[in-house]
Amino acid sequence: MDVSSVNTTGIVGYADSFSKAVTKNVIVVLIGISITYINASLIHTFSKHQIFYTNPRYILFIHLVTNDMIQVSLTIILFVISFTIYRINVSVCCVFILLALFTTENTPLNLACMAAECYIAVCMPLRHVEICTIKRTLMLIGLIWTTTMLSVMSDLFITLTTQPLDFFHSQVFCLRQTVFPSPLIIKKRDITYSVFLVIVWGTILYTYFRILFAAKTASKDAKKARNTIILHVFQLLLCMATYVAPQLLDILQQWFPKNRTDSLFAYYIIVQILPRSVSPIIYGIRDNTFRKYLKRYLFCKDSIL
Repeated sequence: MDVSSVNTTGIVGYADSFSKAVTKNVIVVLIGISITYINASLIHTFSKHQIFYTNPRYILFIHLVTNDMIQVSLTIILFVISFTIYRINVSVCCVFILLALFTTENTPLNLACMAAECYIAVCMPLRHVEICTIKRTLMLIGLIWTTTMLSVMSDLFITLTTQPLDFFHSQVFCLRQTVFPSPLIIKKRDITYSVFLVIVWGTILYTYFRILFAAKTASKDAKKARNTIILHVFQLLLCMATYVAPQLLDILQQWFPKNRTDSLFAYYIIVQILPRSVSPIIYGIRDNTFRKYLKRYLFCKDSIL
């Protein structure tokens, strides 16, 4: 969940030739446009059909899609800035980093909630309608944002108490560690992420094995739910790579000292972009109901606007 890797490639962007820098930015922007188009189609499909916006499962999913779309847009903006403007005002950078942190930390928590909903649907089908109401789903989304805000906003408060006001008017390369430099923040982050890891992985593993046992004797819906949880695990693994971003970056620099910018660029695509492209696959393609309605918009059979 460390956004310090969002634009790390740009730290050494000056080592790239002009043509290579342009190529990387074009690739990132094109990938971002593609993901945004697909996600916008998902959101439009969701908003136009009652079958989706009255279903807690799809509400959680579309929250994940919206969250990821915001996160991708922010990371691409930071990536382009790192190659063009290079240094920006600390206050402006704080806004970008805080929003990126909110959306980045939301993703694993949202995946855990979606896994819990799958578990209730398969293992407690008679109580699913009672437990998973729209009101409770919206309250759960609110709880996700409250949790991440408490985690992230403390970085800002610590910085306000440890840095002079002139710091917020200075120009820096926009990274988490440059706008929130206090060592106390690093210790707080490690503790917070450890707690998140335990909660999220505990939820994912518990729901997976309960659904796995149910799938041995139950319907194909249970088996489909089990496969969905597996995809959640894959997406979660990609998201969790940002927990160990500094260590992974150090390893990359040691393994590929002559191709540092290229390896960091590949890391950025795999860790920051790829996890955000998995969500459309899980529901947009695998879910028969969503796929039927989504085809109209992806292939321009019905206008998105």
